[in-house]
Amino acid sequence: EDLVLTLPGIAEMLTVPGVGMVTVIELYSELGDIKNFENPRQILKYAGLNLRESSSGKHKGQTRITKRGRAKLRTLLFRTVMPLVRHNRAFKALHQYYTTRQENPLRKKQSLIVLCGKLVRVLHTVGQKQCPFDEKRMIQDIPHLSLALGA
Repeated sequence: EDLVLTLPGIAEMLTVPGVGMVTVIELYSELGDIKNFENPRQILKYAGLNLRESSSGKHKGQTRITKRGRAKLRTLLFRTVMPLVRHNRAFKALHQYYTTRQENPLRKKQSLIVLCGKLVRVLHTVGQKQCPFDEKRMIQDIPHLSLALGA
């Protein structure tokens, strides 16, 4: 554990409530140094969590994840998001928002996949900039959630 903490960005990733040492070690073993990725979209594509629409001619199919990346990384992210939704206030609020919003509410599993992407963006930013996790900053783009958590 002491050796892992000497790597850049690891200590900051551990500031996310619900993300532990084992998760960070597994993530590091799958991705390597997070600074090798310029933006979080590259990590999402690497994990196979990027979206693809199945369409042909006039037929417009559903948008699904491609699953063309590392299955182990996808599994790790999904296994990490499940307890985050249960115990982390910010992720719980986002899951609640995505499943109950008026326009285009998501099913629960769809919401969890979206939150996997959010987790990747959070960990990438925290690891790249080496700054601690801030839940207010994470949900600042959804006004009523930031008001609810700010109170």
